[in-house]
Amino acid sequence: MLYSQLMKSSRKYWLRWAETLRRYRLHELTAALLEAGSPFALIGAQALYFGRGLIENEQITALAEMLEDDGEARAFASFLNIERLAQ
Repeated sequence: MLYSQLMKSSRKYWLRWAETLRRYRLHELTAALLEAGSPFALIGAQALYFGRGLIENEQITALAEMLEDDGEARAFASFLNIERLAQ
């Protein structure tokens, strides 16, 4: 039950994140890194958790949770690829 709530908390931001990445033309690079299961994702998640002490933000927490979960990271990468094909 708790896991499904965490998934929902990050997925509600996916469209906004995808639009921002697309605006800066980083969506393809981001999708490739997430699909590769980069160890940098875990390091990035830990950095976001550390920074959370300075800036409390629900989106930052959701992003850290998504990066920490390999399945969710790959699902977001698929979402980015689908969004790219829809353009």
